[in-house]
Amino acid sequence: MANALSPLIDSAARATDPVVSGIKDEQLTWPTPCAEYDVRALLNHLFHVVVSFQALAARGTADFSTTPDYLEGDWRSRFGDETVKLAEAWSAPDALEGVSQGMGLPQRTVAYMVMGDLVIHGWDLARATGQDYRPDPAALGEVGPEFEEMAPMARKAGVFGEEIPPPPEATPFERLLMLTGRDPGWSPS
Repeated sequence: MANALSPLIDSAARATDPVVSGIKDEQLTWPTPCAEYDVRALLNHLFHVVVSFQALAARGTADFSTTPDYLEGDWRSRFGDETVKLAEAWSAPDALEGVSQGMGLPQRTVAYMVMGDLVIHGWDLARATGQDYRPDPAALGEVGPEFEEMAPMARKAGVFGEEIPPPPEATPFERLLMLTGRDPGWSPS
């Protein structure tokens, strides 16, 4: 039986897969809302997260010191295949128990990290390539509060930028983007 978060990881992946599939080769050098990444670098980062967090689900280790180039052959289909493996890895009933050997954090926190990466970077890639992106509301509802808790640690580690204060009318998704230092109005021009 799957745990409570595995369907949300799956839905976050399903929202991001069409964005990745829709990226054209000529867009790989385009900028993204993550200033340090162009589309190619962000795709490789997200691909590496998806592959590495499969091992972390089983309390294995992952190497984030380098990021391989995953964009060879039919990488668009392969990304979809890897996200299916990711959701399957996190569906083990005990996947959320204990502490991650690879991250030194509670397994539940690690699961939220990968779900959040799919949600946030799905938007980053969609925004950079002019595509539509709608996160799964249930996944967004879970990631938002967890990322609020993680934000100080993530900023200290350089994973989140400085929070942009949201206006009162900001949607929950805009608030999440701003929490991570993103401008919801960002455009590549």
